[in-house]
Amino acid sequence: MPWNPAQYHKFQSERSAPFFDLLNLVEIRPQLKVIDLGCGTGELTRILADALPESTVTGLDSSLQMLDKAASHASENLRFEQGDLSKLAGNWDLIFSNAAIQWCEDHEKLIPDLFSKLDHGGQLCIQIPSNHNHISHMLIRETVRESPFNRILNGFERISPVLSIDEYTRILFALGAKNILVFEKIYPHVLENSDAVIEWISGTALVPYFERLGKHKPEFLDVLRRKNSQCPA
Repeated sequence: MPWNPAQYHKFQSERSAPFFDLLNLVEIRPQLKVIDLGCGTGELTRILADALPESTVTGLDSSLQMLDKAASHASENLRFEQGDLSKLAGNWDLIFSNAAIQWCEDHEKLIPDLFSKLDHGGQLCIQIPSNHNHISHMLIRETVRESPFNRILNGFERISPVLSIDEYTRILFALGAKNILVFEKIYPHVLENSDAVIEWISGTALVPYFERLGKHKPEFLDVLRRKNSQCPA
């Protein structure tokens, strides 16, 4: 998917809040071998690396556009690589991921795969947005099923792979994980109007559709903007 770092960063402070909550859950020890899955443009990975003394951190992302921006944050203890988050190799003391694995399919398989890459005593710290049932996302799915977009998209619709917190807990328990902490938190974002809603989802949820829509992208956004403007506050 062609990610747009500038579009994503329009709401940088709002998107960063869950990262700091996740960082506070990390058991900080020296000399950790760390991977940040979905490092994006690297600013937050830099903060992660700075918080982990004498550790080596790798930021992994599939987007060359994001990694191009991340390169300026590289240092002796932080490097960046392109790769598929769902095909992680190696063994790690800390597998960290903020707002990324919702783009990977089949979490019933993904979570055990990631867990298997932890060294003894390792930590799996992951934050996953669970907003696929928010009205703005529901309107996307509604619109892609309507004419003419169902034809333009050739029936494409991305279904979120995100599971319930109960399901993630069950998976981790079955794997023998210790000190399991799985919870849901709401981060309210008050947006001014439907234009602001479209700007927000254009940086994330709409990305898989933009390339497929081609010249019909403005028409699609106009329909979404109208629908969002008719939603109750």
